Amino acid sequence: MIIDFHTHIFPDKIAERAVASLESNIHNRFRDDVRAVIPATLTALKESMAENNIDYSVIMPIATNTHQSASINSFAKIVNETDGLFSFGSLHPAQEDWESVLYDIKEKGLKGIKLHPEYQKFYVDSPEALRIFKKCEELDLIVLLHAGKDHGTDPPVHCEPERLRRALDYVSGEKIVAGHLGGWDMWDDVEKYLVGTPVYLDTAFTVDFIDKEQLVRIIKNHGSEKILYATDSPWEKQSHAAEYIKTLGLSAEETDNIFYKNAQKLLNLY
Repeated sequence: MIIDFHTHIFPDKIAERAVASLESNIHNRFRDDVRAVIPATLTALKESMAENNIDYSVIMPIATNTHQSASINSFAKIVNETDGLFSFGSLHPAQEDWESVLYDIKEKGLKGIKLHPEYQKFYVDSPEALRIFKKCEELDLIVLLHAGKDHGTDPPVHCEPERLRRALDYVSGEKIVAGHLGGWDMWDDVEKYLVGTPVYLDTAFTVDFIDKEQLVRIIKNHGSEKILYATDSPWEKQSHAAEYIKTLGLSAEETDNIFYKNAQKLLNLY
């Protein structure tokens, strides 16, 4: 079994436009060979899952302003009723009704929320973030964070590993997932500040950019029971990271933990 814990789709009517805008930001700031490998629609994701032997995909929407959460979470509820798919909800930390939005996300049966400190422009150790983390702990909601640099935004970095470590002084972190292996392109700091903490790390869009020895070291030292398989689809083929992880020399138990057991535990798929 393989569970892809970090994917993205959009409603059909905006998917092409949304991906084109994201690609433009990436090409202007990072590199021009990064492109979506599939259309970011529900149908395309389901086809990708069948092609790449993915049993479940977890979808991570992002509310990029204070007015989007209602429509995003309504769409997430519909997607969440599709076999093989789980959609998280989202909210913007600056919106005044953030607490009621979290109750609504829980009532809709969504498993958690996605926050993107770079697009949403908040620091992960800020009071606005900490109150959301605490309420999510109370409601038993997972929080998945974009962590580290983002190739579509400019500095400063709002979710540096050191800042996330400071946030853990106030919340347990046991249901926090730090995307992109804890901090995209900041993996030395991940080793310094996050390895050994309670947070989960996902593999989204990392295996082509991190040194193999460092990747193995992070997995071993953090513990395979806190690593989640993820691709960031549509930005990476859903089987690509799995094929790479199989070359790392991990044990069958470690690989199973990463591919599905940890996600099963977080999502309560028993």
